[in-house]
Amino acid sequence: MRKGLILLTLTAFLFSFLPCKETEAENSSFSKEEIERMALYKKMEALTLIPWYYFAGVDQYERSVRRARKDIEKQKGLVGIYYAPRQWVGPLNPDLHDTNPSSIQLFGGVGLDGNHDGKASLEDDEDVLYTFAHFIQKYGSDPDDFKIGLWEYYKRDKAVGIIMGNAAIYKAYGTVALDKHCFVLPLRANYSFRDTWGDRRGYGGLRIHEGTDIFAGYGVPVRATSYGIVEMKGWNRYGGWRIGIRDINNVYHYYAHLSSFNKSVEKGTIVEPGMIVGYVGSSGYGPPGTSGKFPPHLHYGMYRDNGIFEWAFDPYPYLRAWERQERISLKKK
Repeated sequence: MRKGLILLTLTAFLFSFLPCKETEAENSSFSKEEIERMALYKKMEALTLIPWYYFAGVDQYERSVRRARKDIEKQKGLVGIYYAPRQWVGPLNPDLHDTNPSSIQLFGGVGLDGNHDGKASLEDDEDVLYTFAHFIQKYGSDPDDFKIGLWEYYKRDKAVGIIMGNAAIYKAYGTVALDKHCFVLPLRANYSFRDTWGDRRGYGGLRIHEGTDIFAGYGVPVRATSYGIVEMKGWNRYGGWRIGIRDINNVYHYYAHLSSFNKSVEKGTIVEPGMIVGYVGSSGYGPPGTSGKFPPHLHYGMYRDNGIFEWAFDPYPYLRAWERQERISLKKK
């Protein structure tokens, strides 16, 4: 028992100095869209005194929701915040494409002129963002007031939590250029995996496997694959010691069967690609502390939220892509 514990500690120590190489030049370049989005958020901050990262958090949430749903028109401009045309111009407005601020107000529409060009256009990013800001301003600009405003707007606790998490991440890094990823284990580790999505599972009743199993030795570090914030940490009957991270694109990453956690990682901790969050183990399938009922491996799951509900999808293609990208990055060093 003592020999195994020493080996586990040594393995964790050896791999703890292997960050994701892809994160080294993370913020060295920005796309034109990212620059324009930041400029827009900053301008709206100056106009409303609401911090830019709140606008970024809301916009990113709405962008992810629009990508995940088929009943909402796809995003065309920089801003992802969605207003239905009828909501924008007013319930009884005979002109569904009305851009006159006065008539829109007369018919009870929400659309406002955010850049003083005399129009309140649903296709104008500044008008859309200012319209949203106008609603939130009624509740205040400090964190608690902002959360109240978000709840009144979305009527969904989960939406409020996701947006505040996004804002915290953007505030921490000072940029919206946070789309890099990293493979979930150090590439120098001895591991193997295949697509196990949909396989049958029997413990706790017949069910399908919603994830990918990555087999590796006890104590191999498990890394965050993206920028995100820790939503859940602790014991689960099926997943054992597990941790859940919501990334900036509103995808929930589920890491299960860990042997232990990185002690510095707690609920609310902001993580980045390559940051160690725990270590491979074989915990689960029983009460807290149960371990050894199966070979050591990491169960990695991904879940997408569309603003109404959340569902699992196959993480295998993403894992292979991140693994390949990191190997290419290492070869360039």
